[in-house]
Amino acid sequence: MKNYQKIFAVLALIALSAGMLTACKGAEEETGAPFTIGISNPFITSEYRTQMIDELIATNAEYMEQGLTTELVIESFNTDVAGQIEQIENLMNQGVDAILCNPGDAVGLNQILEEAVQQGILVMSIDQEIEAEGVINVGHDQYEWASISAQWFAEKLQEGDVVLIEGFIGHPANDLRMSAVYDAFEPYPGINVLASESGSWDEATGQQVMSNFLAAYPNLNGYWTQDGMAIGALEAVIAADPDTMPLGVGEARVKFLKLWKEMLDANPDFETIAVANAPGVNSTALRIAVELLQGRKLDESKLGGQFGYQIVIPIPVVVTPENFDEMYTEYVVDGGYPDSYLMSGIMTEEEIQQFLLP
Repeated sequence: MKNYQKIFAVLALIALSAGMLTACKGAEEETGAPFTIGISNPFITSEYRTQMIDELIATNAEYMEQGLTTELVIESFNTDVAGQIEQIENLMNQGVDAILCNPGDAVGLNQILEEAVQQGILVMSIDQEIEAEGVINVGHDQYEWASISAQWFAEKLQEGDVVLIEGFIGHPANDLRMSAVYDAFEPYPGINVLASESGSWDEATGQQVMSNFLAAYPNLNGYWTQDGMAIGALEAVIAADPDTMPLGVGEARVKFLKLWKEMLDANPDFETIAVANAPGVNSTALRIAVELLQGRKLDESKLGGQFGYQIVIPIPVVVTPENFDEMYTEYVVDGGYPDSYLMSGIMTEEEIQQFLLP
């Protein structure tokens, strides 16, 4: 009799275990987890993109610990539109559940991204906004981002000869930014744009372009630029040591804050502005993607952008002459961040709920 009881106990345990496994399997099948997320990035020669990838890996690690994602599949190297199309095709062929794409062109990737959507892949354009059917844009409003510094610049300068150093011409973010700059200048007919040239979103290239401008226009009154090129531009101005310091704009990065402090120490009247283009918007997109992959739905009433289908992430930091001391203390004195660090901001799981239906 005891032997029968043991047998029944073993059978019951097996049945219970099988039931638990079935329940677990059912839950896994219901959610589809763990999900595989692919990253497409066509440009690596900037601190922004390096920090972007590092933050994506760190954020994804949180979800890996929860069993919700696998390791990211990352396609990241310098390439053109054709090369980025190959990146996206590689991700599709590897069967990823979602693609986060930082696009290198305003329209050149639309067809391949729409094909990915048609295959049932969740596709997000991160950091830069494009118009592709079914693709969700996530990032700062790049027009607003540029408007903040361009309007400050125009109001301070009022009139004079200026030059512009652009990012990659034809990139969605650069196109929106430059549109914002010219709109900001329009109420000031005394502002005369002498020249505009690409600095390729690269600090060293920006420095060379600015050096060329200073040689060509020694009486320059101001310059507007963006991202890491602002550091190179200010270094070029410091090296040239013009009789009159041209008004310029900066970047919300530790290295620029240090240059700003050096300039203030030499001239207490020095002024500039730095608007954060946070790499963290890309990790925020990853958080939203994980929610959507689990079946959550976007609250489309919260969408904005030029095409009406962007999750607009607020700009986290604007450094001005008024709050410079506070920001310098936080990020340089107390923060211990490296020179390459860009002021960032990744929204929490709680904060992204505002973009989702209950």
